[in-house]
Order: sequence, then structure tokens, then C-alpha cells
Amino acid sequence: MKKLALATALISAMAAPAFAGGFGDAIQEPGPIVVVPGPSSSLPGWVIPAAIVAALIAVAASSDS
Repeated sequence: MKKLALATALISAMAAPAFAGGFGDAIQEPGPIVVVPGPSSSLPGWVIPAAIVAALIAVAASSDS
């Protein structure tokens, strides 16, 4: 009887790792990531510096010296 119990315990201990993981999900690679550029600004890059220069010229022209 002890041999049967020992054999059963040994077989069950060896079989336990076979059921440890279960079924896993299939590994799928993600698709390519597409980056959509945002909308461009409504003002061109030269408008703000031109406005600053115009304001400086206006201040220099209106000064009383």
C-alpha cells in the first residue's frame, strides 16, 4: 500500500507542471503606427516678427526728441 501511495504521489508531482500554464493567448504583433501631422498654424512664420518690427518703427517715429 505504501508503494502505491508513493508511486501515486510521485506521478502526481511530476504531472503538476504540465497543467501549470494553461492556454495562453496568441502573440500578435501590433500594426504600424501612422502619425498624422496636425494642422499647420494659420499665420506664416514671418507675420509676428514683422508686426514687432512695425511696432518698433512706429514707436521710434512717434517719439518726441
